[in-house]
Amino acid sequence: MEIFFEYLILSIYFSSALALLLYGLNSYIMIFLFKKNANRQKIVRQEVLHDFSKTNDMENLPFVTTQIPVFNEYNVAQRVIQAASMIKYPKDRHEIQVLDDSTDETVILIDETIKMLKAQGHDIRVIRRNNRTGFKAGALSHGLSLAKGEYISIFDADFIPPEYYLYQTIPFFLKDNSVGLVQARWGHINRDYSLLTKAQSIGIDGHFMVEQSARNWGGLFMNFNGTAGIFRKKAILDVGGWNWDTLTEDLDLSYRIQFAGWKTVYNPDLVVPAEIPEDMSAFKSQQFRWAKGSIQTAKKLFWDIIKSQSSFFRKVQAFFHLTHYMVHLLMVILAILALPSMYLLDKGPGPMLFTILAVVFFLAVSAPSALYITSQKAVYNDWIKQVIHLPFLVIIGTGIAVSNSRAVLEAILGIESPFIRTPKKGDMGKKSYAVKHLWSISFEIVLGIYCMISLFFYLSSGKYLIGPFLFIYASGFLCSGFISIAHNR
Repeated sequence: MEIFFEYLILSIYFSSALALLLYGLNSYIMIFLFKKNANRQKIVRQEVLHDFSKTNDMENLPFVTTQIPVFNEYNVAQRVIQAASMIKYPKDRHEIQVLDDSTDETVILIDETIKMLKAQGHDIRVIRRNNRTGFKAGALSHGLSLAKGEYISIFDADFIPPEYYLYQTIPFFLKDNSVGLVQARWGHINRDYSLLTKAQSIGIDGHFMVEQSARNWGGLFMNFNGTAGIFRKKAILDVGGWNWDTLTEDLDLSYRIQFAGWKTVYNPDLVVPAEIPEDMSAFKSQQFRWAKGSIQTAKKLFWDIIKSQSSFFRKVQAFFHLTHYMVHLLMVILAILALPSMYLLDKGPGPMLFTILAVVFFLAVSAPSALYITSQKAVYNDWIKQVIHLPFLVIIGTGIAVSNSRAVLEAILGIESPFIRTPKKGDMGKKSYAVKHLWSISFEIVLGIYCMISLFFYLSSGKYLIGPFLFIYASGFLCSGFISIAHNR
């Protein structure tokens, strides 16, 4: 029995290391697809927009409905509504829906803002429900049933759509009737607020500049990011509308419309600024929702992906895409099993295995970092100044593995949890919407201390190659825990 458990521990440990390596190496595929198609796709985008500008047929522009889902967003609600009203588009062809589920003074602020904009001639109204069934997805679905537009653009409350937004998205629909979704890139309003926001901005840029581009241009499944995107209304209705059986209704819908044959377009040249969480607990809340929702969506759509007519490569990439947050669970498993695995491997051919393991860890860590560096070079002229914050992203990305592991396990086990939106500070910053994760803070600190103890034993045993990775784990968990305590206070 003892031998069985020894083999079980080692099997789990090395299987987790191998899986982490595969997820990491997939970043190189994303980089390759991005670089391979970047120049050609830029020319294609420019041609579409140029052809649209030459027609100058403003008389026959399609009707667009802009939806702004809001729930207790006092600090940012007025800003996004006013920004949406400033989008350049004929007023008689642009409707704005404020989908307000608020239960605080945000209601009064929204009513005052809409009254002012109506007086200026804007087609704008607030839509309120008697309950919050389906949360954001339910609000979008209800608004869709009342929408007049042929196209539906969506902005979360912390986003600021640029004036030219519709003129840089609608042309793609007009060029190709099979396009069902156009997604813009997220920008950062408060990137320089703190080291935490600078680190997050690198992670967001990696996803939007490289991963989204690589998937879309490489013919893979691409996701709607919940905001700063615009749908063809027919595409949404074609697949049965919004669902709220996952926490990532945006990911779910975008996959379903692609299953139905609708195309997606990603335009990284169109940037919609947004607010990055400035508080560690808010950041964890956001990541928890994305992690759990992604795995829920993977479970829901797995057989649809398998049965689809897509290529094997496209199916594999869909798997990596939807299950990406499994990386955090794998990291926690490796952190917990590092010490017992060292003890067990000391009984056998340890040095060679530890060398192999060190190489695996190095490749798994360096691949995402290469992706992030690629994104910074593509976005910023002073990319070197941005990349210096990459080590903190690695530490924080490791630190939130505890919270995200719980999210992954809840999704796998089918444990329900409510939709918790990410608190926003906004320009007003008058109202606090705090989110606390006391359970994860305690576990992060305990696991961080445990990793420090493991590091000590590894170094004492002369196994220096694994040391840097245990140090990253220990630093990440302790950093996440103590920053969370500081922010909660």
